[in-house]
Amino acid sequence: MPAIQLTPAQRKVHRADAHHLDPVVMIGNDGLTPAVKKETDAALNAHGLIKVRVFCDDRATRETMFATLADELGAAPIQHIGKLLVLWRPLPEREKVIDEDRMPGPKDVKVLKFSKRGGQRPEVKVLRVLGNQRLTTGGQIKRAKKKPVSIKKRNQSS
Repeated sequence: MPAIQLTPAQRKVHRADAHHLDPVVMIGNDGLTPAVKKETDAALNAHGLIKVRVFCDDRATRETMFATLADELGAAPIQHIGKLLVLWRPLPEREKVIDEDRMPGPKDVKVLKFSKRGGQRPEVKVLRVLGNQRLTTGGQIKRAKKKPVSIKKRNQSS
């Protein structure tokens, strides 16, 4: 898989984004092993933009590792500065899994409590309402009421 070609402006943006990142993959004295390539590929799939630290003093060796990683993993070489290599690959599209049996999760609701005196700000409380609970008009949380079943449906199920 050939390396991705980027314009200098795109490379500059990715360099700026990678500035605060810590190295995710470390390449030791054994060099570019299949395990290192596999971990680098997994990191690119998870993050898209990664830093790789190479514990090798030879600059030419680091440059060949940089080019090899970019070519074999289909990534764009962003920056090689010192013993750090920065690689980028667009994140793969993730398909959204729809679970039909899933129940609604908790909701955070803001409740305003107004003061008796008119000139003060209302007190804001954030309450977490779970799936089996409801919020009353007074700002209290109670268990949800069971939906009443009509007499006809009750007789049909018997």
